[in-house]
Amino acid sequence: MLEKMKGNIQALVKLFKDKVNQNLRDYFSNGPKALKSCIAFIVVILLVAVTAVFSTRKTIVVRVDNKVMKIVTYRSIEKDALAHNNILVGPKDKVQPSLSTEIKDGDKIYIKKAVNVNIAVDGKLLKIKSAENNIASMLKAEGITLSKIDKIKPAKSSKIKSGMKILITRVNSQIVKSSEDVGFATEVITDNTMGNDEKNIIQQGQAGVKETETKIVYEDGKAVSKNIISEVLSKLPIKQIVRVGTLGVLKPDRGGKVLYKSSVGVVATAYTNDFGFGITASGTRVKRSVDGYSSVAVDPRVIPLGTRLYIPGYGYGIAEDTGGAIKGNRVDLFFSSESDCYNWGVKDIKVYILK
Repeated sequence: MLEKMKGNIQALVKLFKDKVNQNLRDYFSNGPKALKSCIAFIVVILLVAVTAVFSTRKTIVVRVDNKVMKIVTYRSIEKDALAHNNILVGPKDKVQPSLSTEIKDGDKIYIKKAVNVNIAVDGKLLKIKSAENNIASMLKAEGITLSKIDKIKPAKSSKIKSGMKILITRVNSQIVKSSEDVGFATEVITDNTMGNDEKNIIQQGQAGVKETETKIVYEDGKAVSKNIISEVLSKLPIKQIVRVGTLGVLKPDRGGKVLYKSSVGVVATAYTNDFGFGITASGTRVKRSVDGYSSVAVDPRVIPLGTRLYIPGYGYGIAEDTGGAIKGNRVDLFFSSESDCYNWGVKDIKVYILK
């Protein structure tokens, strides 16, 4: 439109020049009549020029944030009109329509000024200006991307405000695989032919292997949670089987060891064949054997006849005799001589019942 108007004015100016030149020639040849005609033409041309100038005058409405103003301009491009009226537009300000728009009388221009915003992200504090409506559009405009699990505060739907502080927490996760040994169980088999100080490994145990997958969640590089997502026993453990003796073990002062099932506290006395006891209640002849089993009188209700015994200080014995005075927890030990009986006397001892 402006270019067309300029073309019209230029045509009128050319016409004016041509006419003036013609009138001057006519004046010098025709006199005062030609002069009047020239002056009239000049007035017409001036009116046309003034009309052309006033046709470029425009009144427009400019709204800057919440402030509305009317301006008069003879400029045809929005950017020039705003600058001529000292309305500055920053690089982050939003303008509608665009600054390159050709304006007309009565047009409305909307300007939203960018405000200061602080963004804490990736270990940095970004200070930016933004005229976007909300945080989501601001992030897009600034080229700041978020993953689906990243955290942001305030929410992305929040409106942009001057001085706003935005915190972005980067969230990522990692699957970590690990393996660990799984202990084996031990099965114990008891053996009543062995002392309790003995054990034999029948089957050697072997540890199993457990494979674990753990999901670790990080926030700004710091682990905040760990969750086990799978556990698989990739190798089964093999149990260990052990045979363990159940018999008690007694180690006499003279060496060796004695295996026993149980023990009984008794009062132990002594007797000899000199008193006329030659045959035991079991029908065997009484005996005192240093290397074997000697005869012992017992109460069968406490120690059954035939029970093999070990008596500390006396040796091995066998319950094969009884006595009228041997009641309850009493035993009577056979010795070969009366002097040995006196030497033994009466003792409170513990006798051990052998298998």
